[in-house]
Amino acid sequence: MRRAYKARSDAMVRNPEGEQGFWPSYADMMSAVALILFFLMLLSYIQNLITGNNLRSTEENLASTQLELTEKENALNLTLKQVEDAQAELQKISIDLSDAQTTLKEREDDLAEQDRLLADQKALLADQESKLADQESKLASQNAQLGEQEEYLKAANEEILAMRSQMQTIAVLRLSILEQIRDSVVSVMGDASKVRIGENGNIVLSEGVFFDVGSSAVKDTAVPTLNQLIGVFQQFLSDPENIRYVDSIVISGHTDSTGSDESNQLLSTDRANAVLGYLLNQSGGRLQPFASYFCAAGYGETRPVASNDTEAGRAQNRRIEISIILKDDSILDIVDNYLGIDLPSSTVEAAENTAAQNG
Repeated sequence: MRRAYKARSDAMVRNPEGEQGFWPSYADMMSAVALILFFLMLLSYIQNLITGNNLRSTEENLASTQLELTEKENALNLTLKQVEDAQAELQKISIDLSDAQTTLKEREDDLAEQDRLLADQKALLADQESKLADQESKLASQNAQLGEQEEYLKAANEEILAMRSQMQTIAVLRLSILEQIRDSVVSVMGDASKVRIGENGNIVLSEGVFFDVGSSAVKDTAVPTLNQLIGVFQQFLSDPENIRYVDSIVISGHTDSTGSDESNQLLSTDRANAVLGYLLNQSGGRLQPFASYFCAAGYGETRPVASNDTEAGRAQNRRIEISIILKDDSILDIVDNYLGIDLPSSTVEAAENTAAQNG
């Protein structure tokens, strides 16, 4: 091309008129320009093709990238949700852990307290075992003492039976004389309603047996009854065995609440003395040898046995009572004989230890 163009140029130069060589050169130039434009258009087309391909590829990549971004965004959102759930779960776990730590601390405190209590219980158990050993030793000693006490009880039972027999003898003796007095009075009077043995163990005779109302003079109708009493007492006191237990025989007078205290006291005393005077001084003085056993007392209205609000009650309160007082010495002798039984030394020591513990 350059050679052809150069040849044409040379021809144009060699042409002196210049016109015939210009147009061929112009045509060549235009052809060259057209050719250049063709190549440029071809290059542009190729470039457009390449650019189009690149654009489609880029769009595809962009779409793929956007899809990936969407997936990643969704994954990120899911991850964020999981993170939030994980954070909530972690917070819950933290709270549970705090509660668990608090509970653990409480359990540790409880365990420490249980350990302390266990130590106390062990100490207490050791103390109880020591005491148990002491008790077993004492039990062995007491078992040995028990054998001695059984022998003592056997002997003591015999002594108790003997003492009971003596006490029964005294009780029977007292009841016997009281029944004799009652039966003797009833046999003379023929009326059992005016004489009885009271709950206090005394012979109780109604006022009308010996006296009129308000009087301390012994009635004539009372003489047989009093004489019968003299005979009963003489027979009873003549027995040395009976005398052994009798301390005194008391004749006591009692009134109701009618009248003043002074007049009732005087009346009751006078009546007791009137009965006692007759017993000691009449019927030939048969009871004079036993006068030291008798005494009289007046109690007025101070010892009622029934209500003074009714006539029947006042009638019961107007009475003469005969009391047989046993000797305290006699009873004490029996008790002393019982207490004089030799006790085993172990029994005495056990009694003293019991008294010391109770004291």
